[in-house]
Amino acid sequence: MHQMPRIRVSALILHQNRVLLIRHEKAGRAYWLLPGGGVEPGESMEHALRRELHEETGLVDVSIAGPVAMVESIAPASDPYGKHVVHIVYECAAPHGTLATVSSRDAAIHNHALIGQREVGQIDLRPPIQRWVERFQPGDPFVALGPAWVS
Repeated sequence: MHQMPRIRVSALILHQNRVLLIRHEKAGRAYWLLPGGGVEPGESMEHALRRELHEETGLVDVSIAGPVAMVESIAPASDPYGKHVVHIVYECAAPHGTLATVSSRDAAIHNHALIGQREVGQIDLRPPIQRWVERFQPGDPFVALGPAWVS
């Protein structure tokens, strides 16, 4: 049985053709995410994004250009957790020099990195939107990427 859909906001922060990614570990498996997290009841998506960026990276002065993509992660019926996550990706920019001082306050986060856009296809990114991240250019129009799930 599926859970109610959860909204997750995330930031696509590019710097010199590299994208800021956050490394998570769960059940002994490592994977990468765009920085961000869940929207709390009564919280705007932009406020949630700023809160999550601060929690995960320590960044506070981030400019948000607006949403650039949406993707759904719906677990298969056989999945015992029944997750359904709607990811809204925002194009963001961090002030010059601040990405070098990123530091997390979240225990699930084990690292961060600026990874070349053309190298994103070689990592385990969740949701699996590597091809879109590799091709994204600032100012691109909003796109619905459809359903994407990784077990």
